[in-house]
Amino acid sequence: MTADKTGAETTVRDNPAERRYDIHVDAPGGEALAGFAEYRDRVSGTDDAPTTERVFFHTEVDPAFGGRGLATILVREALEDARARNLTIVGVCPLVASFLKKHPEYADATAPVTPAVLEWLRS
Repeated sequence: MTADKTGAETTVRDNPAERRYDIHVDAPGGEALAGFAEYRDRVSGTDDAPTTERVFFHTEVDPAFGGRGLATILVREALEDARARNLTIVGVCPLVASFLKKHPEYADATAPVTPAVLEWLRS
């Protein structure tokens, strides 16, 4: 768990049924869903050496939770989870792409956004 800027505890969980990571915030009466980062998994590489890419294409935080640093917490924890699973991160979402530019420590786990990735997302 990580605290947001107000001190509220947050939890980020992979939600594979929805193909997204959800961020929940402790609230009176339980947890509240505050946002999510959507992804699709893409197999690339060769048959002998396949690579699974986790392509992040959309991130959203409910405006009611704005200004609390939740997007940063969500993206950081989603990327950490993807890296722990040996997935290659592709940041199509502008928020994820910006985060990756500011955090070169993820360079070893990322792949560039290519026309092939964008075409695959549209399909």
